[in-house]
Amino acid sequence: MARGKATGAAGNAEMEGKPEKADKAQRGIQSVEVGGRLLAALAAARVPMPLAALAEAAQLAPAQAHAYLVSLTRLGLLKRDHVSGRYEPGPLSLQLGMLRLEQDPAYRAALPRVDALAQSSGFSVAISIAAPQGPTIVRYVPASAPLHVNLHVGTVMALAATATGRVYCAFRPPAQWQPLWRAQQPEATDAQLVAQLADFGATLQAIRERGIERSIDTPSPAVSSLSVPVLDAAGALRLVLTLVGSTGAIDVDWNGTAARALLAAAADIAATLRAEGGEGTEEESPA
Repeated sequence: MARGKATGAAGNAEMEGKPEKADKAQRGIQSVEVGGRLLAALAAARVPMPLAALAEAAQLAPAQAHAYLVSLTRLGLLKRDHVSGRYEPGPLSLQLGMLRLEQDPAYRAALPRVDALAQSSGFSVAISIAAPQGPTIVRYVPASAPLHVNLHVGTVMALAATATGRVYCAFRPPAQWQPLWRAQQPEATDAQLVAQLADFGATLQAIRERGIERSIDTPSPAVSSLSVPVLDAAGALRLVLTLVGSTGAIDVDWNGTAARALLAAAADIAATLRAEGGEGTEEESPA
């Protein structure tokens, strides 16, 4: 017993004499970190990617990358489109993203305002955020009356064809949306893209000046919408709010009742965000 106590005391003294370094590197699993490189490459690209491009971006041999992609797909972190063969975020990634989103001050502030707006206006309201594939609906409150439009959580809005997409582009840095915009026009030649981009730039400038955008009968016939940005104190886009209704039922005048209600909701969310000091992690502002 005495020997055990002596040994314990000596051991304690030795531990006290040699404290563990706080900055000592912790042991990890290398294969997990390699898989993380593929996820990081996809997140940085912000568009679905084929195997070869993902492997190159993650600095892996295609055969090695393929084995990791199979496992990441099985886990639900990635999903492979069977037509194009490109990889995109999977259901588990989206669930993790929603968990992160629920901690975001702008999203939390928007929830009660969006629910109230849908109830008071009678129209559908969508909250969209910036995601790797473009502006993506993360909250959708349907109208009291049936609306024949395929919108739901997870819907990615086209950049040029929707009011949501145009607001997203107007208040995001060009580097964040131009690759997506080009990818959505695969048939256009380089010369056509240059001309279209100039026209689109003028459209975006008008949206920034108005602070609101609309779509009438597009991209869905008989459906119209109004969209506005929610900006933080640094001027960064945090959310896009979109009010959607049947054409003729929803007032899409720039100064109409629907526009005023939507702008008021966005201003209220932004004010709450500023009061709480909640700013985004991106320092860029639209050009």
